[in-house]
Amino acid sequence: MNLGAQAPINYVNPFIGTSNYGATNPGAMAPRGMVSVSPFNVAGPQNLPLEKDSQWLSTPYVHENTFLTGFSHVNLSGVGCPDLGVILAMPTTGALKTNHLEYGTAYTNKVSKPGYYSVELSKYNIKTELTASTRVGVSKYTFPKGKSNILINLGLGLTNEEGAMVKIVSPTEVEGVRNVGSFCYYKPEESYPVYFVAKFSKPAEDFGVWKKPRTHDGIEAQWMPYNGKTRIYKNYRKEVIGDSIGSYFSYNFDKPTEVEVKIGVSYVSIENARENLEKETGNLSFKDIYKETASKWNDLLSKIEVEGGSKDDKTIFYTALYHTLIHPNILNDVNGEYPTMGKRETAKTDGTRFTVFSFWDTYRNLHALMSLVYPKQQSNMVKSMLNIYDESGWLPKWELNATETTTMVGDPAGIVLADTYLRGIQDFDIEKAYEAMRKSATQLENNPLRPGIKDYIEKGYLTTKTTNSGSVSTTQEYNISDFALAQLAKKLGKKEDYKLFSKRSVTYRKLFDRTFNLLRPKNDDGSWYAPFDPNKGANFETNLGFIEGNSWQYTFMVAHDTKALMKLMGGKENYVAKLDEVFEINQFDMANEPDIAYPYLYNYAKGYEWKTQERVNALISKYFTNKPAGLPGNDDTGTMSAWLIYSMMGIYPVSPADPMYAITAPRFDKITIHLDNTYYENDVLIIEKLNQKNGKIKQILVNGKIHKNFFINHDELVNGNSLKMILE
Repeated sequence: MNLGAQAPINYVNPFIGTSNYGATNPGAMAPRGMVSVSPFNVAGPQNLPLEKDSQWLSTPYVHENTFLTGFSHVNLSGVGCPDLGVILAMPTTGALKTNHLEYGTAYTNKVSKPGYYSVELSKYNIKTELTASTRVGVSKYTFPKGKSNILINLGLGLTNEEGAMVKIVSPTEVEGVRNVGSFCYYKPEESYPVYFVAKFSKPAEDFGVWKKPRTHDGIEAQWMPYNGKTRIYKNYRKEVIGDSIGSYFSYNFDKPTEVEVKIGVSYVSIENARENLEKETGNLSFKDIYKETASKWNDLLSKIEVEGGSKDDKTIFYTALYHTLIHPNILNDVNGEYPTMGKRETAKTDGTRFTVFSFWDTYRNLHALMSLVYPKQQSNMVKSMLNIYDESGWLPKWELNATETTTMVGDPAGIVLADTYLRGIQDFDIEKAYEAMRKSATQLENNPLRPGIKDYIEKGYLTTKTTNSGSVSTTQEYNISDFALAQLAKKLGKKEDYKLFSKRSVTYRKLFDRTFNLLRPKNDDGSWYAPFDPNKGANFETNLGFIEGNSWQYTFMVAHDTKALMKLMGGKENYVAKLDEVFEINQFDMANEPDIAYPYLYNYAKGYEWKTQERVNALISKYFTNKPAGLPGNDDTGTMSAWLIYSMMGIYPVSPADPMYAITAPRFDKITIHLDNTYYENDVLIIEKLNQKNGKIKQILVNGKIHKNFFINHDELVNGNSLKMILE
């Protein structure tokens, strides 16, 4: 393994996105790991205003916060809703304290790189180092001489979901369960268990369990001298069940001493958590595990090599690539077992069962990137989606650890299935995929993926009566899904379906209001909703027509029908002027998905392609930096990062389920993508810019031949091996 200074892993800065609500964390994890070990610093009044109980926080770590209360072992990265952030380990010194507000500490000397995090805990003079394998978090604590403790706190987490069990197995081992769920504080009845086993490299001299019951009032409280007081179960070896519970392992060191703690996790059972721990980390040392994980990261990051550009350019690029390799992540244990969707019965896979599918975000670019650079992973993601269909009867919408959160709108999974197949990743059951897509597009009753489908089919759009939020944008999402279904039907020779769904894919046109030259909600009787303010809905303000956005941020989100929209607006010049206006009146939102492709839409207007190059370059410089606030906002499980990767390479999949790329000027002189020749004919794809200027593209060459437009088909790109942009 070459991990010299120029190795891609050495350009990654995991602190990017830990501020400005990027919702990433700098903790240690393996690629697509079930486990990630993150510093947890969002609890306690010391962290106000960015404290988990004071506002909507979906991350265990915020760069600005100064009070650390442990290291959580199952976490989400770049999501918009709180969940997980549990199984917290914490080293302390001195007398045993079990309240995180008392044992929390300031911290210094933070270091983070892929697969590794270290920090010094100021109150205790303890150096903490973290690494991880796929299913095991590994900590190394360097304690000073004297009394020390290692706490496993099961009461603390990102949400207020409750319930846990802990049991001491021996002076070197503890096992347990933590209940999690209620993503977005929604569907609490679908909470579920995460199991763990923790092993310590040195036997504790003293150990036990604590439990802090809730405080009762009323008559019974008078009979409870222990009311609301923490109980300590010293040397106790049976299960303890409760909400605010945990275990402690205490030591008396006669000299500075290192202790390693390995915590294996499973969503199936304690036995599987133990097997995960033993099979993945066994007798391996912290150093061995980190070396192996770092090697895996570097191998994956090396699939794209970049030359030229500044050091910061390389840092933001490779950090973005790192962020796209976190979710979707692995759900199955080393023995192949995983919980099925909904019923959580134990099933087994021979491959990889993935989870954390934030499709409303990721259908737009992330999965296309996986198809290009990591097609085997994408194939396994698609197979996981079809397994979910087998288990639940429906494709996933926003799936998390085998629960359906039904977060956000639209019917996005089918777009990913179609897009993947059309890009040539075809080693999955396409007829089953088509059946699943068609079901959600046609079932009129009890359709969880397409609420309001009757109005959509009968009228062509949802109305202000159909839904109290997002009637226009949900119509657009259904249009894009129907476009994907039509493209797949065409590929599979299903001519009647191609006609049917092609017709259905453009019904947003009925919501186009020439008065504003924008999309506008309609009422049940077909009249325009009034009064209509196209600006309303920005910054998460609720409105009838649009979900998480407004008319400016959604009107152009019809890349599959751009020529028709251009015509509706009165021609190319009017279209460009209106698109310019979105940017000029500050209605473009880089941190939100609906308008994420807007900068590339100028390529559809011949003669204005230079505006795409200008906009993309300016947006990269403004919103993506080598700083904790270096993302424009929530990374949305890698979607913002995928936008950056594509944009810096000079290509972008502007229309989902249409396998082509809009072309812009790359940030680097040369980009080499190492292709997987299980799926692609060539070993490499090389993208270059010549003249080394940051000017406009003068000429495009594909395999040395002049290419006359600013789009390139996916097959043409990967079956050739050279895309050159000559700048002027």
